[in-house]
Amino acid sequence: MIASLPMYDMPPVMAANDRLWQAIRNGLRARGMDAPDVLLREPDTLFDQWESPDLLLSQTCGMPYRTRLHGKVTLIGTPDFGVPGAPAGHYRSVFLAHRDDLRTRLDQFDGAKLAYNETISQSGWAGPLNHAAERGLRLQAHLHTGGHRSSMEAIAAGQADIAGLDAVTWDILQSFHPAAAQVKVIDMTDPTPGLPYIAAVGVDGVVMFEVIAQAIAGLSAEDRAVTRLKGIVAIPAAAYLAVPTPVAA
Repeated sequence: MIASLPMYDMPPVMAANDRLWQAIRNGLRARGMDAPDVLLREPDTLFDQWESPDLLLSQTCGMPYRTRLHGKVTLIGTPDFGVPGAPAGHYRSVFLAHRDDLRTRLDQFDGAKLAYNETISQSGWAGPLNHAAERGLRLQAHLHTGGHRSSMEAIAAGQADIAGLDAVTWDILQSFHPAAAQVKVIDMTDPTPGLPYIAAVGVDGVVMFEVIAQAIAGLSAEDRAVTRLKGIVAIPAAAYLAVPTPVAA
């Protein structure tokens, strides 16, 4: 069976994620469910994991869920990270520019060169493009970086004008990555449903939700601070499907 927590599994968070999984694993086993000993960490095979009939638990992004995974996986629930200005279980993207860029408002970035992680990303692609378009602004898809961290590094190095980063990722990056000091926040997108926990079709999503809720509640204060986890909430699939997908995607 497969268990992974790939979305925020950066160096400062990995040990806490391991302890979170241990609590989830033990809770599942106490209910008579089989669960792997450790998390799988192979980020290059995410869709293989998400679409596997052996998937017990993973976390995906809202855009892959609505465009490819909906109807093919069990939607368990959505972790709540307490993102400022967002309802429980929701998140936002921050728009980053170089700290020395004289522009201070998003409307000054019309036509700007966008660094983006993936065209299947809600926070790095769809969210920023939707937010800009709703305000009559256009962003050029300039640099495909492959990851939020790399998008921030590209802005810090002057390789693009602007990037959209998941607010939780941005918060974590500020805690350890030196390039975070070279960029500034220009704006934030409107909130959208956060990155949901999923499992293969046939996995009992109600039991998974209950066990995950108990595991999060049982985290130490230190691990809750490191992971930013506040709890887990139920957001219906329809809320994910209602988020628009940019035509360019």
